[in-house]
Amino acid sequence: MKIVACNSNRPLAEAVSVYLGIPLAGASIRRFSDMEVFVEILENVRGEDVFVIQSTCYPANDNVMELLVTLDALRRGSARRITAVIPYYGYGRQDRKSGPRTPISAKLVANLITVAGADRVLTVDLHAGQIQGFFDIPLDNLYSAPVFSKDIERRFDAQELLVVSPDIGGVFRARLIAKRLGSDLAIVDKRREQAGVSEVMHVIGEVRNRRCILIDDIIDSAGTLCNAAVALMEAGAASVSAYATHGVLSGGAVARVAAAPIDKLVITDSIPATEAVRVSHNIEQLTIAPVLAEAMQRISDETSVSSLFD
Repeated sequence: MKIVACNSNRPLAEAVSVYLGIPLAGASIRRFSDMEVFVEILENVRGEDVFVIQSTCYPANDNVMELLVTLDALRRGSARRITAVIPYYGYGRQDRKSGPRTPISAKLVANLITVAGADRVLTVDLHAGQIQGFFDIPLDNLYSAPVFSKDIERRFDAQELLVVSPDIGGVFRARLIAKRLGSDLAIVDKRREQAGVSEVMHVIGEVRNRRCILIDDIIDSAGTLCNAAVALMEAGAASVSAYATHGVLSGGAVARVAAAPIDKLVITDSIPATEAVRVSHNIEQLTIAPVLAEAMQRISDETSVSSLFD
């Protein structure tokens, strides 16, 4: 078993390496003067079970290309099996035709990863479950629910809690955590008039005097999250906190979260924290390295991955 780390999220790759007690394989991943990607694997991988860790976060196109070229280098180096470990699957929000003459980019990227040489994919909290069907190779979709549930139990009294989905599409994700916590579930109904802009309509469920926990997979502009927090407070919630797997937090998202009635936003390290996130007073980061490491070990040992979440 060998672990190759691309450049998008070295700290997470190093944490996985430490957890498993396996040093990162030697690899040179660099750019030519015109920003062309060049990859050289610096040790023998013939017949090895190789895991490539790369989040396809900002800059998404560069990181996707790094992953593809690394997969090709390993395939041509005669690796026995190559697993693309993609903690954050970029382009995952483009999972359907949203209008005439628009792409399904999540499927396109899946095809590229497969053709480049991946034998299987390991990812965390896909934006939409149907993306698993876009791949013609095995895919394991891990969940951040155990990590979040443990942190919520540490911080809050379960009797006061109410788990809230910030939109209809996230109900399944919120229900998983509500079930683990033995909590009730509420939903914020919103209408999105255009991309990146959301308008909260009303809250489904009784939130008065409850400590509300918003659960989401991706926080990008944070408009949906902040509008949901305002709606919950206006409906009488005692407090609002939020948990999201992938902290994209683009543009003015960090400032928006800081100004919103959100006590704490907790994200994972599937995407490396920016300086703005690191200094924010109400954003914290939890690591998913142990979950990824355990899944990688089980894939290598040919044992059950799903039992991690029983």
